[in-house]
Order: sequence, then C-alpha cells, then structure tokens
Amino acid sequence: MTFPADLLAEAESLLTLARAQNVLIATAESCTGGLISALITEIPGSSDVFERGFVTYANQAKIDLLAIGQPLLDEFGAVSKEVAIAMAQGAVMHSGAHMSVAVTGIAGPGGGVLGKPVGTVHIASHYIGQDTRHEQFHFVGERSSIRLGATTAALKMLKVWFD
Repeated sequence: MTFPADLLAEAESLLTLARAQNVLIATAESCTGGLISALITEIPGSSDVFERGFVTYANQAKIDLLAIGQPLLDEFGAVSKEVAIAMAQGAVMHSGAHMSVAVTGIAGPGGGVLGKPVGTVHIASHYIGQDTRHEQFHFVGERSSIRLGATTAALKMLKVWFD
C-alpha cells in the first residue's frame, strides 16, 4: 500500500519521539489488519522502536495472543471499549514494549448492527504505569477510508503520550 505523505510524516514523527525516550511500541490490530504496523515499518529505522504487532482479527486470536477472556468478548463484543482496552494492555503484557495501541471496529461494508454501525471503531492506548486511554470513533466512507482513518487516529493517540 502507498501511504499518504502526511501520514508517513506522522509515523516518522512518532518514531522520532519514541527513539528520543527509548520507548518501544507494539500494536494490536483487528479491523486495521496490520495497517498500523505496516505504516510504522514503512519508515527506515523503525526497528529501533517498533517491537511487534499483533494482528488479532478473529476473536480466537484475541484470546490466544492477547489473553482476552471469552467472558469479556461475550459480554461486550469484540467491537467495544472494554475489548480495545484489554487488547492494548495485552499487547504490552505479551511483548517487550512500553506502550501500545489497539484498534477494533467495523470497517464494512457489512457487519454493522444496531448501536454499532459500520465505521464504529474503538482505539485504546496503554503505557506502562499509566491509565489506559480510549476513544470511540465513527468513521464514514468505504472500507479503505475507515481503516485509514483508524490508522491515523491510532498514531495520534500514541503521540499524546509524548506531550
């Protein structure tokens, strides 16, 4: 995929900030399917601070790789604040990273339900020793624009830790 120049600049800025503070980053991605990791690793030298990415598209992958409990998935659904937070925390716990971002949502064109329409995305970010942050988004457009919007928002959420 070819990323827009402004998004590549955002990723490069994030990596510069992380490198300056010796912070390692992990991702946990569902609806973005590794897009955040792909963007970060598009930047030369990203291996200095990008520790790993978990693509946990299926619920079983969330359970196996991030230790998300089945009861949490049953109660709130994969597309929820609670699962996004657990994914972000799980990505740090199951890696050598200091911080993470997690994305779960409905990119469409199908899959939307009452209360969780297509474009609903939950993004959480965790930094060791800090409270996990969460935001819910409602992106519009087709699948690729929803995924790109979620990727952009995820980068911005990671950068907030450096403010």
